[in-house]
Amino acid sequence: MSKNVPKASSQAVFKTMSGNRGKDTKLELMVRHALWKDGYRYRKNNRRLLGTPDISFPNLKIVVFLDSCYWHGCPTHFKMPKTNTSFWHQKINRNIERDYDISSHYSEEGWTLLRFWEHEVKNDLDRVVKTIEYFVDEKKKQ
Repeated sequence: MSKNVPKASSQAVFKTMSGNRGKDTKLELMVRHALWKDGYRYRKNNRRLLGTPDISFPNLKIVVFLDSCYWHGCPTHFKMPKTNTSFWHQKINRNIERDYDISSHYSEEGWTLLRFWEHEVKNDLDRVVKTIEYFVDEKKKQ
């Protein structure tokens, strides 16, 4: 364990944090399965692209990030943990800054960047998928 990460405040917290995945999350699987079912082909977790987008269409210059409300500091749903608040405040703020930097990079390079919050995917998967498909279809027309 990194020396910068505080010790879990309880066994339950340790179990929860240990179970967090960096890729192939439920959110990613939901969106990817829907896109695949609709006939869209993509790259997943492409490490050649900045920020390792969850879904990408490199030939069309489209990247998709599916942001967890917790890890990315959703203004609607993020709740600061009651323990180790200093650590978590810095951690989440670094994540938000990194997301901003990544978004700026793709914008400057002429890419289409789509970001969706966890609650958007869970509450309206169809809208999220249709939005991605719309941008893919529009880029294919160009």
